[in-house]
Amino acid sequence: MHDDAATQLRRTIEGLVGVPATDGNQIDVLRNGVEVFPAMLEAIDGAQRTIDFLTFVYWKGRIGTTFAEHLSARARAGVRVRVLLDAFGCQPLDRALVTMMNEAGVHIRWFRPFHRLKPSSYNHRTHRKVCIVDEGTGFTGGIGIADEWDGDARDETEWRDTHFRIRGPVVDGLRAAFLDNWVETDPELYDPEYDHFPLQPSPGSTTAMCVRGASETGWSDIATLFRALLQTAEKSIRITTAYFVPEPGLMSQLCDAGDRGIDVQVLLPGPHADKRFVRLAGQSSYAELLAHGVTIWCFQPTMLHAKVMTIDGVAACIGSANFNSRSSSLDEEITVVAFDPDLVKVLDGQFDEDLKRSVHLDETRWENRPLHHRVAEALMRPLKRNF
Repeated sequence: MHDDAATQLRRTIEGLVGVPATDGNQIDVLRNGVEVFPAMLEAIDGAQRTIDFLTFVYWKGRIGTTFAEHLSARARAGVRVRVLLDAFGCQPLDRALVTMMNEAGVHIRWFRPFHRLKPSSYNHRTHRKVCIVDEGTGFTGGIGIADEWDGDARDETEWRDTHFRIRGPVVDGLRAAFLDNWVETDPELYDPEYDHFPLQPSPGSTTAMCVRGASETGWSDIATLFRALLQTAEKSIRITTAYFVPEPGLMSQLCDAGDRGIDVQVLLPGPHADKRFVRLAGQSSYAELLAHGVTIWCFQPTMLHAKVMTIDGVAACIGSANFNSRSSSLDEEITVVAFDPDLVKVLDGQFDEDLKRSVHLDETRWENRPLHHRVAEALMRPLKRNF
């Protein structure tokens, strides 16, 4: 039954988004920095030919220094290392690390630096988080390169996040997402000395597709994907997201799902949310969602930064995209859709574990929230599209 449901959902999403899924992928779930950073550094250290690294967040600190040292070491060993940094998100990066990497031979580029931007492009960033090693091992998810992600989400100093190590044909989609942004900064698309485009192996049993979101005016494939998954759900929808500011179309789909009797649960940051103004903008949607049977949870121990959605126990949407307007239309994003009940079982199990450290948002208590809270929500409501 699960296989039939996964196959039908796969064909529906392929038809709606226009991206074919591939078989034979292996996707490993990496929970929190304690698992993510060692796995990424191990892959980087083992690189023999190429490392392509793209991130929205690279901040100063111990983790940033460690990554710079490891990337520099591989560049000095003759590996071609390309690092693409969003000019807004990576502003806090220690410039001494940039100098060190440049001197080691790392090719560093800045995505849409401010002094070159047209005013209309200022608000369009790359939020993608991708690392591809030797064209065969890829990483994507929510993790940024900063000390905030180190540890195991034990307290407010260790953020909760999920990242993924991927092998198989879908890695080609991750590399294409890197190149899609890289070519804005460098005219060389590929170098035959380093880029061999090998046939990808089939190390696993996961069927997956890679969907890119573009920072453009209008609708993006990420928004289409999210809408399609919500509309096709028949039993359950589980959403974990750091920034929850759904645009009207996604709001409608969530409410419709609740009205259809689907178990819709949304896990969001709680008291340690890092962007309070974004949280306020999203809270203006809570009353309507609760009225339609959507269950909302607030994670308590630390900042929740993961981006995972599962559908009916058979499909998972993983990557850099949040459930907000920025990811739907303003930012460059990357999302992998995996049709694999076993993978979803792991992710749903982690969701349940996170709920044990979360507080359920009670509808009655929410209706009786203070007036000053309602006023703050109302002030943020006109700005929701920018969040």
